[in-house]
Amino acid sequence: MLSNDLIVGAKAAAAFSGLSERQVYHMAEAGTLPCFKRGKRLFFRKSELEAAFRSEAVNG
Repeated sequence: MLSNDLIVGAKAAAAFSGLSERQVYHMAEAGTLPCFKRGKRLFFRKSELEAAFRSEAVNG
């Protein structure tokens, strides 16, 4: 279900990913962390974060 895949806010994304909140903001701004913005809130999809980190592990 799509709603189970959604993470709201950088703090929640940081807790999910193991990054600091500051790293989440920096990576989101740089475009290296997939997210979208509605108003002043950032939204992340767990599936996209997992794919981004899988890709980084393979390429990194």
